[in-house]
Amino acid sequence: MTFSFAPARAAQQGTFGSAAEGHASHKRFHRAAEAWGFKTAPDAPHLPHRMRLEHIGAVVISSDGKTVAGILSERDILRALAEHGAALLGLQAGELMTREVITCRRDDTVQSAMVKMTHGRFRHLPVVENGRLLGIVSIGDAVKSRLEEVELEANVLRDAYLAIH
Repeated sequence: MTFSFAPARAAQQGTFGSAAEGHASHKRFHRAAEAWGFKTAPDAPHLPHRMRLEHIGAVVISSDGKTVAGILSERDILRALAEHGAALLGLQAGELMTREVITCRRDDTVQSAMVKMTHGRFRHLPVVENGRLLGIVSIGDAVKSRLEEVELEANVLRDAYLAIH
C-alpha cells in the first residue's frame, strides 16, 4: 500500500474545484500527486514520527496512490494504543486505519465539508472525484476559509452601506 501524507492547505471561498474548470471560485487543497508517500507499508510506530515531521494529523492510505483504502489519524493511533498497549509497536498501519472513509468531491462547498466533518466527528476529509484521490482538506482549513468568506461578506455590506450614506 502507498501511504500518502496529505496536509490540507488553506482555502479560498467557494468549492474545492478549480477556476480553470469552470468554477466561479476555487479551493486549494493538498493534491495527492504532491503528497509525500511510502512505497511499502510501514509499521505503525513509523507513521506518528513522519506525521510529526510533516506537521499533519492524518495519512490517506491507498494501494495504488489513486484510490482511498483508508485513513489513519492521530485519533486512530491513540485508540489503538489504548486497545493494544505496547503491542501497537508490532502492528501495520493498515491494521489501525479507518476503512470506511467519508469523502467529499471537488465541487462540494466548504459548508458541506464542514458538516460532514462535524457530524462524523473527524478533522480530515479526503477529496475524491470519480474514485480518484485528489487531496485532503482539514477542518482547520475549512474554518479558516469560512471565516475569510464571512469577513469578505461583512466588508462588502459595510462598503455598500457607506456608499449609500
